[in-house]
Amino acid sequence: MRYPKPLQHGSTIAITAFSAGVATEHQARFHVVREHLLSAGFNVIIGECLYGQAKHVSAPARQRADELMSFLLDDNIDAICPPWGGEIAIELLPLLDFERLQTVRPKWILGFSDVSTITAVLTSKLRWVTAHCANLMDLTPEATDPLTRETLKHLATPAGGSFTQTATTSYADSWPDFVTNPTAGFVSNRPTCWKWLVSPQTGTSVHGRLIGGCWDTMIHLLNTPYLDLKALTQSYPQGILLYLENAEMSPPALVRAIHGMKFRGVFSEINGLLLGRSAAVDPQSAQSLHYHEVLSHYLTDLGIPVMIDLDIGHQPPNLTLINGATATVVPGENAALHQTLN
Repeated sequence: MRYPKPLQHGSTIAITAFSAGVATEHQARFHVVREHLLSAGFNVIIGECLYGQAKHVSAPARQRADELMSFLLDDNIDAICPPWGGEIAIELLPLLDFERLQTVRPKWILGFSDVSTITAVLTSKLRWVTAHCANLMDLTPEATDPLTRETLKHLATPAGGSFTQTATTSYADSWPDFVTNPTAGFVSNRPTCWKWLVSPQTGTSVHGRLIGGCWDTMIHLLNTPYLDLKALTQSYPQGILLYLENAEMSPPALVRAIHGMKFRGVFSEINGLLLGRSAAVDPQSAQSLHYHEVLSHYLTDLGIPVMIDLDIGHQPPNLTLINGATATVVPGENAALHQTLN
């Protein structure tokens, strides 16, 4: 794995949208975030593909891809942060020059949701270590919960170093109205519990190299040339821990996604599956499938451990998951995630 330089005082962060941009009503929030980065001692570069939002994106695909490439190729830049995810970052993938990127210094790429369309692929194809974590627009002075507050601190971990995060006691089932209150942090109101859906045959934890992201977009990438789990498994004898979180897929769509993963041999390539919370609303009818029913019906025959309801996804806060790092995960009363950048 190729590790970026640890983020520190004086590091340069470039901001560009991979997918959704910063609309007019979100600019006050972005100003708060930018000032927070500057006060922490970072240099900040603002790309031309950041502001604006039309047809789900900040700018045409070629323009977004070209700006992302220019930042990726610039070794004066230490991290690249989109403001948040969106819908169609996937259209950038065939426009990126992965051969040229083999020759440059890795940068931290971070965020969740559609950001993971880019981060997981960079880890798979280039062996760059990337981060699935709180989005840039979540990082305000009022984001005081430990997982969100320490996001950039974890990216200061040097190669060979390690860090541990513990499960939250509660999470938020909705996002704050930061159009009205640009500084707002989220309010936790639901209890958290990481738990086994399928426990390991031996021991009380799972171990392997992390990779994953938003289930809605990962389903289109897994075991394609962009996200080749077999190649990763062959390269790293520790094996792979795949983490996923559902943003919008309905229970029937999730059934189809799981079958597609079975058809493509995804589950035979991994040590275990880590699932975050689902942000999709379950149907009200008792006659309809619900999210946890899908998990119980379709993920218990895989022959691998499956852990569910971790702090991953569209119901904050978010763990900082380092794609490419080795991890040990323990659920239950003393739930924790330990990662080593080796």
